[in-house]
Amino acid sequence: MNVVFLVMVGAAFGFAAWHQFLWVPVAGAAPMEALSKAMIDAAAGSVELAIGLVGVMTLFLGLMKVAEAGGMLTIVAPLIRPLMVRLFPDVPADHPAMGAMILNLSANALGLGNAATPFGIRAMQELDKLNPRQGTATDAMALFLAINTSSVTLLPTGVIALRAAAGSANAAGILPTTLFATIGSTTIAIIAAKLYQRWAPSKQVPAGAAAPNPGSAENKQSLPAVAQTPGYPLWVSIAALGILAAAVPLAVRFGRTVSPWVIPGLMIFFLGFGAARRVRVYEIFVEGGKEGFQVALRIIPYLVAILVSVAMLRASGALDAMVNLLGPYTAKVGLPAEALPMALMRPLSGSGAYAILAAIIKDPAIGPDSYTGYLVSTLQGCTETTFYVLAVYFGAVQVRRMRHTLAAALTAEVAGVAFSIIACLYLYGA
Repeated sequence: MNVVFLVMVGAAFGFAAWHQFLWVPVAGAAPMEALSKAMIDAAAGSVELAIGLVGVMTLFLGLMKVAEAGGMLTIVAPLIRPLMVRLFPDVPADHPAMGAMILNLSANALGLGNAATPFGIRAMQELDKLNPRQGTATDAMALFLAINTSSVTLLPTGVIALRAAAGSANAAGILPTTLFATIGSTTIAIIAAKLYQRWAPSKQVPAGAAAPNPGSAENKQSLPAVAQTPGYPLWVSIAALGILAAAVPLAVRFGRTVSPWVIPGLMIFFLGFGAARRVRVYEIFVEGGKEGFQVALRIIPYLVAILVSVAMLRASGALDAMVNLLGPYTAKVGLPAEALPMALMRPLSGSGAYAILAAIIKDPAIGPDSYTGYLVSTLQGCTETTFYVLAVYFGAVQVRRMRHTLAAALTAEVAGVAFSIIACLYLYGA
């Protein structure tokens, strides 16, 4: 991450400096003035973003605490144990980290980014409790974030709404392309994380600093009572996945109708579950929500570093130069020059990518129902802001050595772009 950060800042400064030397005073700010303003605005916006997350994180961390206190993990864990244990062999099947990861991925699948972030942060905090080397990412952390940045999405509700507002005659037409692309990118994310971890081994634990033992007596006290009970047979888990897959057509058919009910429904479900399990829901909710403010403060420096460097790239013209350089070549493989800024911006900035998407599909020369319109919509729905996710999640647990996480996440991003092109070419042509 040190190299990536230095390259982004250095490239932005170099482009701005070159333009400053060639600049002829006309209307508008000088390149260096524009760069300075972008840096200050991005730094201030980073803090505002972190503060804005406080309420959302407090809400969902509180709900998750209620579900945990009610024993939801003891119900779900035996079902997912055969699958998750194979993906995350270093994480006990009934550990709170497992439940948090499931909730995070479920929220992402429904397009609920605001709900996914608190669950993801909680998952990282729980995974960090199993970390033998504080400050260094574990294999489980790297795999979880690779899957997370591949953006498992069944229902890209925000993109559908934007397409409808742009006058699309088939606003939900990106559902099959998004589903195909996200399944492909998630599969590649898992393969890449498992492969790359062999090339980025974790350093040995120093003498006297033994790794946490999930089976130790001390750790058992922090796990649910059923932590050592066997899971359901594998066929039960496979059947559950089959039921989930069968629900996808229903999500496609009724997604826009159901989506406004999802967040209120989650709150009623979690609180109702806790009440049925005789949990003092108010007290537990408040206890879990207290973590929101503390987490927001911890991630501010990481957000400032990433968002300022991204703003510098945009303000300096470095991003535009890259588009002009690569556009003629990417167009030959189904990625038009008009869509290239979206592919480049998506891993860097969610708000920046969203603005580019809106501008493209509202352009009368392109429109939401053209090949380019479908492609950029699919890219928004099936990929994630990799650098933002890494900054927030690793910042929450003070991890500075990411090992192979970034490489796996970017591999998944590239796969998401490739699968999006394949799906859109097949369904909507070039």
